[in-house]
Amino acid sequence: MHSKVLHTDDGQTTHLVVFDSGDEVIEGLTRFAGEHNIAAAHLTAIGALSRATLGFFEIDRKEYRKLFVDEQVELLSMNGNIARDEKDRPKLHAHVVLGKRDGNTAGGHLLEGRVRPTLEVVLVESPLHLRRRERPEIGLALIDLGPPSE
Repeated sequence: MHSKVLHTDDGQTTHLVVFDSGDEVIEGLTRFAGEHNIAAAHLTAIGALSRATLGFFEIDRKEYRKLFVDEQVELLSMNGNIARDEKDRPKLHAHVVLGKRDGNTAGGHLLEGRVRPTLEVVLVESPLHLRRRERPEIGLALIDLGPPSE
């Protein structure tokens, strides 16, 4: 994985993060955010994966139903954000659409993805710090914006 700062303006920094074949997406982006002390960011990406695990959150069960994609796919779209959890660790939340060789697609929450041959991520870091707070009634840690503003 390699990265480069593309632009900085008004406290916002745009990074280009390029993954190599064999890199794992969630681990790599989480490590990048930790190494660069990123507390709030949004991202988009395109590329390809040799396999992926997607999730569909079943709210009644408070858990992800996993969908395993065990084939070479195009990562047609990835959108997500990074915020800090209650222990001040960066957490990635990303959704993807994967294109299969027959033209069908699979999509959902990205739980795991193995890059092949590359993944190009544009990550825009914000000067604002975001936090995720565990919501036991839902079963997820969601971004907490604090008390409503008047």
